[in-house]
Amino acid sequence: MPENNESSFAHVADVSCSGPCARCGVEHTLPGRPAIRAAQQLMRDLEAHGRIDFCRPAHEADPAYSTAPLFGEARGHMFGVMAFRNADGSTGLVKAFSGQFNGQWLAPGWVGPLVDVDEFERVNTPGERRVKELGRMMREHEPGSETYARLRRERRELSRSLMAELHGLYRLRDSRGNERCLAQVFGPDRGIPTGTGDCCAPKLLHHAARNGLVPLGIAEFYWGRSNRSGTREHGRLYPSCREKCRPILGFMLCGLEELYV
Repeated sequence: MPENNESSFAHVADVSCSGPCARCGVEHTLPGRPAIRAAQQLMRDLEAHGRIDFCRPAHEADPAYSTAPLFGEARGHMFGVMAFRNADGSTGLVKAFSGQFNGQWLAPGWVGPLVDVDEFERVNTPGERRVKELGRMMREHEPGSETYARLRRERRELSRSLMAELHGLYRLRDSRGNERCLAQVFGPDRGIPTGTGDCCAPKLLHHAARNGLVPLGIAEFYWGRSNRSGTREHGRLYPSCREKCRPILGFMLCGLEELYV
């Protein structure tokens, strides 16, 4: 594991989770420093066990949760840890991985996604199947033909409507208990990037809001082979992403300061 110490992460410790809130016009920030040591420990656990289901005995380990693929063609993954305070004043830690891990939304000991997995699959599976079917049909026709153009339009419209329906399943919650769907937070004039709501910070903050936890800090890091663009390196901490996370984190963090009183 790379040599990591708290001081080496000073440049991201205070901006690891932040975003502007359209309602109050304030940039809300949750510091990363309170969760850095826990993130370092999670790195050690991943390195020692080579799997994310390390809460299970070795003989019960599921191959689907192995971290080996992260160092191959599949490349690495983002992980996050949140330090929190309970209503009784005690503190604790929870962890999350971005998106799906090897096709799995859920893993033992990890925070789940914002969406109900069964509901997501009910909507996504038939829609995705039809999109792929239209793609196969397009390959059977000349690109300049009328049939090809019709199939292309149908596939584009279906993809757009499917994405809108999936986005509607994501309900963001702030610390006051207010809920918004992704479209309400982004507004009518902004496109919603694919994967919005699936990163570590939104998962962790949503878990906190649903369970009455007070977030104290979130630290996210990359684990595995560097991504193709070279913007992510193994064992390094990174702030929440600008494109997908910042637009929704402002809403999710709004009002959090009231819980610190």
